[in-house]
Amino acid sequence: MKKVSYRVALGGIVSALCLLCMFLAGIMPLFYLILPMAAGMLLMIIAEEVSVGWAWLTYLAVDILSLLITADKESALVFIMLFGHYPMVRLMIEKLKFKPLKYILKGLIFNVCAVSFFLVTVFIFGIDQMMTDMEELGQFGGAVFLILGNIVFWLYDFNLGAIYVLYLKQLLPKFRN
Repeated sequence: MKKVSYRVALGGIVSALCLLCMFLAGIMPLFYLILPMAAGMLLMIIAEEVSVGWAWLTYLAVDILSLLITADKESALVFIMLFGHYPMVRLMIEKLKFKPLKYILKGLIFNVCAVSFFLVTVFIFGIDQMMTDMEELGQFGGAVFLILGNIVFWLYDFNLGAIYVLYLKQLLPKFRN
């Protein structure tokens, strides 16, 4: 078991890096999806090095701080509702043996989170830009956005798996030596 000071220090470093990603999303709006994804990937380090529970605590801290201090609230919501929690959820889903169930659960979780993200963004935070973007695509605007979101999600899932393997096989042995 790792010492408490190690867990706190690693959690603080990863939290700071996640918040840096979220802060940069406000400065570079072009990356408002990519930077929350990168922040979510950083949480895998906590889950692997310490525990999934500690990763959830780090995620919660980054959630609160990103809503309070970042300029781009939509990007903070992307992290909170779509990509921040997924690395920990993915670790739990990957333990299942039945592959089709893994894909069904991943897709179901993302689609529930994506619809929830839309509803919270538009109706609670009042960010109406999504509605105008969908109206430009006509009556199927919502479906088009959901399909595009699923494509982005599956690419994120694939890259998350590849980066996790890269971390375990390439980076972790170098840090441990």
